[in-house]
Amino acid sequence: MLPQRLVLLCGALALNACTTLGPDYREPEVSWLSSWQPDLYGQVDTREGKTEVDLRFWWQLFNDPVLNRLIETARQDNLSLRIAGLRILESRALLGVADSTLYPQLQQFGSAVDYVNTRQHGGALANDDQSLVSYQAGFNLGWELDFWGRFRRGIESADAAFFASIANQQDAQVLLSAQVADLYFSYRTTELRIAIARENAAIQQRSYEITERVFRSGEDSELNLQQAKTQYLATLSTIPDLEITRTTIRNALCALLGRPPGDLPELAATSLTDELPNIESVSIQDIPARLLLRRPDLRAAAWQVAAQSAQIGIAEADFYPAISLLGSIGWSGNSVNGSPDTSTLAIGPHLSWNIFDYGRIENNVRIQDARLQQLIESYQNSVLQAAREIDDAAIRIVKTGEQEVILVDSVNASERALVLANKLYHEGYADFQRVLDAQRAMFAQAERRLINQGSHVSAVIGMYKALGGGWLSTPIEQVIPDLVREDMQQRTDWGNVLTEPLPESPRSAQ
Repeated sequence: MLPQRLVLLCGALALNACTTLGPDYREPEVSWLSSWQPDLYGQVDTREGKTEVDLRFWWQLFNDPVLNRLIETARQDNLSLRIAGLRILESRALLGVADSTLYPQLQQFGSAVDYVNTRQHGGALANDDQSLVSYQAGFNLGWELDFWGRFRRGIESADAAFFASIANQQDAQVLLSAQVADLYFSYRTTELRIAIARENAAIQQRSYEITERVFRSGEDSELNLQQAKTQYLATLSTIPDLEITRTTIRNALCALLGRPPGDLPELAATSLTDELPNIESVSIQDIPARLLLRRPDLRAAAWQVAAQSAQIGIAEADFYPAISLLGSIGWSGNSVNGSPDTSTLAIGPHLSWNIFDYGRIENNVRIQDARLQQLIESYQNSVLQAAREIDDAAIRIVKTGEQEVILVDSVNASERALVLANKLYHEGYADFQRVLDAQRAMFAQAERRLINQGSHVSAVIGMYKALGGGWLSTPIEQVIPDLVREDMQQRTDWGNVLTEPLPESPRSAQ
């Protein structure tokens, strides 16, 4: 009768082993996303035959070999991207730790050798001196069975965290590409602003020198001389500040390339005073809502929700008893003649159950659920912010493009006004203040146009960043540089973790 009961008990336990506590993961739904289909102020173009920019290499739209080389170098040497790759290895190792929980958690061998010396002296009994050597050895096995899905939920959580680390590395690629492009064109814009300032300073210097000669000959007042000098020196004084900006931008670019501050040979290989590229519009051939969900940062946020969802099941498992199979084999003996050696064998199921926890377990479940809801809300907020970034970039592209048309005419008009002001002044039909005003206006309009061109390029970069462009599924060999992997392998036995291909990450957590 007893064997039958044991069979029934084992069968019941086996059935319960299929129980997995906690909610199954459901990807957060964004209620407004299906109806969000803006044309992004004319940027969306779904016509067939339209050439589409490859989002993975969107910077090639600028047709700038220097920019291409800088981004390629940054992908190889950027330290933040390298750290993101190392976090993939860390999460892969943590997943291996989680996988091991399905097997016996305790597999422990122990042994001991003790020398014991006993002495008796004094008193009525004869003195006695005894010594012995004792030996002990044992092997203990403990295996908590996963009846409630605690360990399976742990693996599920670690697996989601692993995919989140891959998505985070891809998001680091997106940020890096945009940062390098933005800094590169900011550097070029600053170079052009310095060139314009020097050009205008040269014009104003000539006016100042002419005014000085006229004043010394007694044909003009000192007021015109001092006004010309003031304007010339004011323009000249803007150059050091622009040179500071240029150097700080270059240093930021060096940091992205994994280099100390200093000259960049790549920047010296081309003329940086050429006109900035004029991208009239960004043609998008897909619905923005679909592009939005491909962003690596949003996929990483969804994976984080999945990882936390499994933590609820892990916490709920504490409500139920932990059932384990425990076993031990032991042997002991000593050097005393005639003393027997002893061997022991113990095996059987053990049950432990926190019956009175005074709300600790229940509140821990609530904590995990609150954290889950926080991540869900954070995901919703991330989607909102991503949509805002796309719309902001689109309107900036359109409006800076409109400003460019106006500013071109404004610059042309200011240049013509300066020619006329000089002519009228030399012919005696206008005072010198008209010349100064015309010089000031021409300088202001030329710089304003240049700043607007830089803002337009930055808006194009911002659009592709907002769309999540600029990342590739990187092979494990390229995630970590060869020298780093060799150092790590020499320091620690990584097995095949450093070479095993990364899994194809789903588009989003499922």
